[in-house]
Amino acid sequence: MSKLTFTPPVPTLTYERVVQQIEEAILSREIEPGQHLPSERELMVQFSVSRPIIREALRVLQSQGLIASRPGGRSGPEVLAVSPDSLGRSFTTMARIASLSLSELVQFRIVLESSACQLAAVLHTEEQAEKMRDAVERMEAEVANGSDSFNRADLDFHTAVWEASHNCLLRICGEAVAGSILNLMNDRMERSGNSTAAMEGVVERDRAIFQAIAAGDAAAAGNTARNAIAAYFADYLDEEGARGLSALTGAADTA
Repeated sequence: MSKLTFTPPVPTLTYERVVQQIEEAILSREIEPGQHLPSERELMVQFSVSRPIIREALRVLQSQGLIASRPGGRSGPEVLAVSPDSLGRSFTTMARIASLSLSELVQFRIVLESSACQLAAVLHTEEQAEKMRDAVERMEAEVANGSDSFNRADLDFHTAVWEASHNCLLRICGEAVAGSILNLMNDRMERSGNSTAAMEGVVERDRAIFQAIAAGDAAAAGNTARNAIAAYFADYLDEEGARGLSALTGAADTA
């Protein structure tokens, strides 16, 4: 490997430009997975910035799953193999930093999951269909045990749907969105006047999605998913969010 060098950033951009240059070097394979970045001291010299700026840049890169720092190591951080899961981590970080609203997350989930259900209806295998069926049955059994175990079974169902879509981007984004709103799902159950009835409603809707997928009916699977997600969160959105849901589900019904 030839000696890796970087250009000092424009001072006003500080750590962001440092992140940009190192990220580009990693994504372009100028530096390969398993190799190491220069030490903090050498990066300070190359970028002509202070140690806190370098450390902040490295922290961002590590949160993106691009590098791993080894405490006490003599060399710089190790470059990790870029995987599709890095996108999921980046989305989760973005959701927290941008403070995405419940409306935004729900709308995105509707778009993702309805598409995944349509694909799953025509691409699923028997094994994947069995995973969905098993998850729905576990959800039904967990109604009496409380929201935590129930939500895990529900997440397993949707994970099986994403896998059955055979679309890696849908799976990654879908899992990231679901992880971002899992706590909101728990809150909904806890605040519900009748959490058992709420969970039974989820089982009924997920079973309908499964039946449409198993029957190979892509249109019904997509529409059922849209309406199920909208119904689940409708009471927890403001007026603008409710209009957004109507636009998504209404467009689906008239398509």
